[in-house]
Amino acid sequence: MAITAHRRGDAVGVGLRLPHLAEVVTTRPAIACLEVHPENFLANPHATELLTDLARHYPISVHTVGISIGSADGIDRTHLQRLRAFIDTIDPVFVSGHLAWSTNQGEYLNDLLPLPYDNEALNTVTAHLIEVQDGLGRPYVVENPSTYVAFAASTMTEVQFLNELVRRTGCGLLCDVSNVYLSAHNMAYDPYRFIDGLPAAAITELHLGGFTPEEDEATPGGTLLVDTHASTIAQPVWDLYEYAVGRFGQKLTIVEWDNDIPPLTTLLGEAARAETVTAHAFSLHEASPRAGAS
Repeated sequence: MAITAHRRGDAVGVGLRLPHLAEVVTTRPAIACLEVHPENFLANPHATELLTDLARHYPISVHTVGISIGSADGIDRTHLQRLRAFIDTIDPVFVSGHLAWSTNQGEYLNDLLPLPYDNEALNTVTAHLIEVQDGLGRPYVVENPSTYVAFAASTMTEVQFLNELVRRTGCGLLCDVSNVYLSAHNMAYDPYRFIDGLPAAAITELHLGGFTPEEDEATPGGTLLVDTHASTIAQPVWDLYEYAVGRFGQKLTIVEWDNDIPPLTTLLGEAARAETVTAHAFSLHEASPRAGAS
């Protein structure tokens, strides 16, 4: 399946959360794209009606939190059918979700839980991802997770796991730059090498969001970065984002903010900064051949 975007699907947008829905409908802010969690709309007909209207004016990206591709129990086919009906109505530029699991014996957990990176997990995720793509009738884009623990049973790195998943399924990848930075901090690896290891041709989308430093109880004096989406984006993440844009090119970028949600203007300001960083990354890229030739 070819992965393409349309209607300015390579620009910068924001995550549209329900507290901002009426304001966006009323004011129609100058933003290139909106991303939604479909689970916020599937049981809310009025919100879906408003979003359907917005979809006539903005590209919409759909970012799922209920498709648990890492669950050993398999895919919830009822939820998959509901999601298919939703995306057929909205016609999003992308449909994405997490490399994680969040269901067990029919119960949905309010968390995105990690996987071991081994062949058994790879086979499970591959089978589920193929089922999801077939059920949706389009490619599914997989996001790298925020990481706080590692499994001793893992036999490959996260980058190797993602590369093999792309090779087996043809899926796209959503590079959450903030997740790369905080996972690299938490797990003590180089975030720039992580970016270098991803298959550039598979990257369709980028995410940015705030994190919260917390005391690392396992390491006295240490700090754990937690993916809270509750603050502005930290400067080291902006630096890594500029590097990612230089490596992957301009991709649809979404600024996320899910907790302690600020006024919409704050979110739009972060998106404007992402556009500025993108422009700077491209100016550096254009200047480097001339610098090398001189």
